[in-house]
Amino acid sequence: MLNYIEPILGFNTVRHYAIIAMSTISSLAIIWLPLIPITIFLISHKYYQYTNPRPKGCRKLGLPHHKTNLHDEYDPKYSQGVPEKHTDSEDKPSWRIKALFAYPIKSCAGIELDTADVVPTGFTYDRQFCFAEYITPKTNTNESQQAHWTARTLRDGSLCRMALIRPEIWVPDHTAEDYSPELQEVQSQGVLVIHYPRVTAGILSLPVKLGIMLGLLSKEVSFHVPFSPAQDSDQKSTYPLTPVKIWKDTPLAHDYGCHLPFSLHRFLDPDRTRGPLTLFRTNSSHHREIFRNAPRKEDLGFQPVTGFADAYPIHLLNIASVQDIAGKCKTDIPELSLRRFRANIIVQGPGAYEEDHWKRVRICGPETGIGSGSRGVEVYTACRTIRCKLPNVDPDTGVRHPVEPDRALKRWRRIDRGDLTNAALGMQVVPAAREFRVCVGDGIEVLETGEHCYIKMLKPGEKVEGV
Repeated sequence: MLNYIEPILGFNTVRHYAIIAMSTISSLAIIWLPLIPITIFLISHKYYQYTNPRPKGCRKLGLPHHKTNLHDEYDPKYSQGVPEKHTDSEDKPSWRIKALFAYPIKSCAGIELDTADVVPTGFTYDRQFCFAEYITPKTNTNESQQAHWTARTLRDGSLCRMALIRPEIWVPDHTAEDYSPELQEVQSQGVLVIHYPRVTAGILSLPVKLGIMLGLLSKEVSFHVPFSPAQDSDQKSTYPLTPVKIWKDTPLAHDYGCHLPFSLHRFLDPDRTRGPLTLFRTNSSHHREIFRNAPRKEDLGFQPVTGFADAYPIHLLNIASVQDIAGKCKTDIPELSLRRFRANIIVQGPGAYEEDHWKRVRICGPETGIGSGSRGVEVYTACRTIRCKLPNVDPDTGVRHPVEPDRALKRWRRIDRGDLTNAALGMQVVPAAREFRVCVGDGIEVLETGEHCYIKMLKPGEKVEGV
């Protein structure tokens, strides 16, 4: 072809364009050739994703991702209270459970449920795991302090990304075609699958972003852990019992750190400014006992306990109360979701803040109670929930708002004389029965009301203000 082009353009011109073409091809080769094996890896990884099946012998717990009972949570109809002992147009109790949530990993995304089994620590799958950081005392601190694991939450400003960690609970299902009591997934009482956003920063950011754009990579990565360690000696050595500090308690819990992939560490601590991170699982022999504000053991017949929840087994929230606070910070947050407050039971029907004075409540429904019949089951609303700045974090983005709703809460809701420096919203609940079941739609009946006074964890010699 050059024999035809050369007489027209001249030898030097042809050579000039040929050099440019070769240079361009070489440059493209330098850029793209290294991506070929990466692309092959991405394709094979995608194939692995499609061929990596769900946990054997199990089914996924909770509502499908496209369904929620909070689809109309911003509807102003919930802001007005309705009479307690009435039924609505659908012949349902006017005061009833609107939605249920469990949070398998403390401070991570929740799982919405239609039905929840309750045990002494709260919902069966609630706050059974937590992330913790290994703290090494500085050399200039008190020598009596020792290195230790301490639980981490969304309260830690640099860990807001925890809101984007999405756990799934897969529970044994004897109707599954591949079910067998010998399966490891069954013997561990199910599987916790942990999803989190794929890191797209660093030296391989270009091929990763390319893979996501081409659909060769998902936006999330995941790994799984057994929900509970099996009772054999190998499992006990794999998940050693280790002290973890949570507030003033230091329960022994199973260290699941052997399962954490490096990419999760990069996601949670991209700047590598924190100590080592791990995942803990509660141990049934080392639950945290509850005394302040809670009903006594002699009244219940058992000692109130909790797992990795802050202080009490169950958190109850009234949709009307949240809507009232939402109206006070609407300029900064146009839609303040109930999910920011991370409650287990969300109720509809009562007017705003009517729950502030509840002392005992009966939950009534066809599925409620184990052997309790139609009488339902009682729970104690032990105290108001004292709020921190955690609700400032948007559960959908993991971004912390600089002031709201904390500012609105502290302006309008510093109403508990036991802690007048902090706001209160929602109620902390202690079950009056060891085991029962609650469902969306179950009725709420208030049995007793009275005055609440939150009792803080006091230092020796300190007194509660106003008491």
